[in-house]
Amino acid sequence: MTEAGDGLDRLLEQVEAGGEVPRHVAIIMDGNGRWAHERGLPRFMGHREGMKAVRRAVTGALEMGVRHLTLYAFSKENWSRPPEEIAALMRLLSEYVERDRDELAERGVRVRVIGDRKRLSAAAVRSVESIEGTTERQDTLVLNLAISYGSRDEILAATRTLADRCVAGDLTPGDIDEASFAAALYTAGSPDPDLLIRTSGEMRVSNFLLWQIAYSEIHVTPVLWPDFGESDLYEATLEYQRRERRFGRVTR
Repeated sequence: MTEAGDGLDRLLEQVEAGGEVPRHVAIIMDGNGRWAHERGLPRFMGHREGMKAVRRAVTGALEMGVRHLTLYAFSKENWSRPPEEIAALMRLLSEYVERDRDELAERGVRVRVIGDRKRLSAAAVRSVESIEGTTERQDTLVLNLAISYGSRDEILAATRTLADRCVAGDLTPGDIDEASFAAALYTAGSPDPDLLIRTSGEMRVSNFLLWQIAYSEIHVTPVLWPDFGESDLYEATLEYQRRERRFGRVTR
């Protein structure tokens, strides 16, 4: 076994001995463009390299026993990027699906794509439907890919859904509570994230899961997303395990 493999095994053993593993980990995958720029490469190469980090994050989550993993892949705001970069990202989505779809299903991963699909290309929509259909019966890990996603839009969409139900007469305003609102969000079926990770050292949440991260533990790492590996996920989890989660309660 390689030294890197030995190191990963030791970190995983520490995680397993450290206590409760987060049920749901959410990651803001930042730094692809910076990674490429530092190497004198086009931004597209940073995104391509970032796909490898997605696979490592999924592997690490499976090894730890995480049940839900949400990755911020493409935000609503990203649509303002140059058309050639957006086209490349859509091609990468299709490439990822073709290459990893069957393996994800074999490993028990169910993939859900959350976000506004209306702006996706026809080919991207076909890819999304393909990977969701192939993996829909898997239940070891739910992988939420946030694509064309914005949390404010998600909250507005949930509000409209509940308003429509009220107009239709199958719900009253007084019936709306946190549970019914959460059930109208894109992430319905997944618990709120226990741990939110942001790569590249930026200290902001960037319109990501604003409702869901109300009590998430936040871990910021300077590691750029294309360099993020299982060891970074394990180290973030070890930090999470050292924290005391109070949810606003006084415990001392």
